[in-house]
Amino acid sequence: MAVESPLHTFDIETDPNIFGAVSLEALANNTPARHLLKLTPGIPSNGHYDELAAIFRPVFAQIAEGASERDAKRVLPFEQVGWLNRVRFGALRIPANEGGYGASLSDLFRLLIELAEADSQVAHLWRSHFAFVESVLSLKDPAVRNRWTERVSGGQIIGNAYTERGGNSLGSLNTSLEKRGERWYVTGEKYYCTGTIYADWVAVAASHPTLAGRQIAVASTQHSGVKIYDDWDGFGQQLTGTGSTTFHNVPVDTLLPEEQQINDPESAIFQLVLLAVQAGITRAALNDVRSAVQARTRTFSTGTGVPVRNEPQVLQLVGEISASAFAVDSIVLAAVGEIEVALADDSLTPAERYAVCELAADRAQSIVQPLALGATTKLFDGLGASATAKDCNLDRHWRNARTVATHNPAIYKARIVGDYEVNGTAPQRLNAVGDLGSTGGLQGH
Repeated sequence: MAVESPLHTFDIETDPNIFGAVSLEALANNTPARHLLKLTPGIPSNGHYDELAAIFRPVFAQIAEGASERDAKRVLPFEQVGWLNRVRFGALRIPANEGGYGASLSDLFRLLIELAEADSQVAHLWRSHFAFVESVLSLKDPAVRNRWTERVSGGQIIGNAYTERGGNSLGSLNTSLEKRGERWYVTGEKYYCTGTIYADWVAVAASHPTLAGRQIAVASTQHSGVKIYDDWDGFGQQLTGTGSTTFHNVPVDTLLPEEQQINDPESAIFQLVLLAVQAGITRAALNDVRSAVQARTRTFSTGTGVPVRNEPQVLQLVGEISASAFAVDSIVLAAVGEIEVALADDSLTPAERYAVCELAADRAQSIVQPLALGATTKLFDGLGASATAKDCNLDRHWRNARTVATHNPAIYKARIVGDYEVNGTAPQRLNAVGDLGSTGGLQGH
């Protein structure tokens, strides 16, 4: 029986490269099958996504070439960020009529997963930028919105300075705003400033002299009062610029409106970017274990005496890693889809929208982390001790996945979801991470 396609004619009875009846003789020849699974599971064909992917995939491929070496030598990817900026990666979510690509949220996250597969650290450093862009798209003031959509469409990048390393009470901030004349100024010290070392602007969480809770002030990273340090010393994701930034009397370009801080779904976007990074890491681990098994000639005396590429237990292990990658992709994109629907649903109140977004991200985080960590550990079981050589640098997948998994710890997320399921308790949020003290520190909870 022949099957027609626009490009080829296949004979199902004899061609082993398609699904269908295939003779045992054909299978015995070990003819490699074409990879027929879609790159991203469960997502229907999307012409716009294909157009976007055609623009960015060549850049992703370039970035992938040096990813392991950059990780091993701790080389910050300024050049690679520049490549992405030349094709205006940061403008993906800006509407086409405002100078961007008009990508949907799902399109953005599919591309982030592909970028994270190429280099998880380069994908991670865009976390603050894309969360800020989502906030910009919901601004009510057209003048402020236009100012930022123009900047982002022009290739400018926004970093992050929300968290303080210590000394501030839970829910409060030591970084402060001061008004002199008609201008606001920000002063303080921040840590975990992901992406800021690569950015043109930085969104700073600060306390206001008269308003409760945190406020978000946006300042230029080029001002002399801004000092950015590459002092992140975690064992993974070392190239994301997740270090310290200090501000001394730095003029504020934009003070986001107070209502923007209440029930803003930004935190869910922040978390989902990290989960997209985990999806990319899991894909990269699959790529490396597949290539290593295909190339391996040395085998073990405790095996079955066949080449490693035919060893049943090794094939099972690779299949399990592949299943994990498929599951992580599917979970992340399902959560993104839920948030995309919630953001477009005008019938939801801001509090309801925040709850839907948080719960989607929390559910996803609770299950994605163990899948990613399991996959990045399993790859060594199929390759043996030689895979632990520093030159292989295969441990970077586990180190990076483990580091990402510590952000906004997943252990708290399942409890939040369970409290909602059992007691109807909506997710709540603190204005800032901090120390517990006699004051209680639950301001803004």
